[in-house]
Amino acid sequence: MPKNRGKEGRDDYLFGESFMKRKIKEAVYDMSFLLERGYGEASSCELVGNRYKLNKRQQQAIKGMSAGESAIQNRKSRQRSIQEIKNQALIIDGFNQLILLESMLSEAYLFQGKDGAYRDLSRLHGTYKKVNQTLEAIDLVKDFCSENSINKVVWVFDKPVSNSGRMKTLLNTYAEENGLNWEILLENNPDKVIAESKDVVLTSDAWILDRVNSWYNLIEDLIPKTYSYLVSC
Repeated sequence: MPKNRGKEGRDDYLFGESFMKRKIKEAVYDMSFLLERGYGEASSCELVGNRYKLNKRQQQAIKGMSAGESAIQNRKSRQRSIQEIKNQALIIDGFNQLILLESMLSEAYLFQGKDGAYRDLSRLHGTYKKVNQTLEAIDLVKDFCSENSINKVVWVFDKPVSNSGRMKTLLNTYAEENGLNWEILLENNPDKVIAESKDVVLTSDAWILDRVNSWYNLIEDLIPKTYSYLVSC
């Protein structure tokens, strides 16, 4: 089992140096402008990445942080406040939110996009592997739901991802042991299921945010105010 989802070797240089942070902010500004003008994400990222001499990891970061102004306004109009989600049901983009929390607890770099959502640089590559922080991440979700009187939680995971079945078993056992009203689903097309839900969604996936009825920015609520490894616009 991997120890954590922490920083990679050169991340402190790529994302922690002041001049790199400025370069990334400028790149996000340029890429967002291109997206608003109708340019494709891949071509925009390549163009901007080449202009600012960003490596693939940095390009992955700006891709997650960038969004056209109309997309930003659309997503923000669907975002709910903590008061609005109390006593409601939540549907969680399982791997998306779990890995984000694991990354935060591992003190990896997180990236706040122009839409306000937080993203990380972890990749599933078809397989999910638990880390030391997995249960702590689940505890954070449980505590958040308890503190805000959430009446039901539905976790949705990508069925084709290896070990998704084990995660379902883990969460079912955890819910039973803690007396939680949790339902865990494995879906072949989880993004579509989540996007079409009428419940409040927890995700930072841009495709879902563009289509969802309502969403809540869980990571913004849980990330420490003094988090040292945050890159924002």
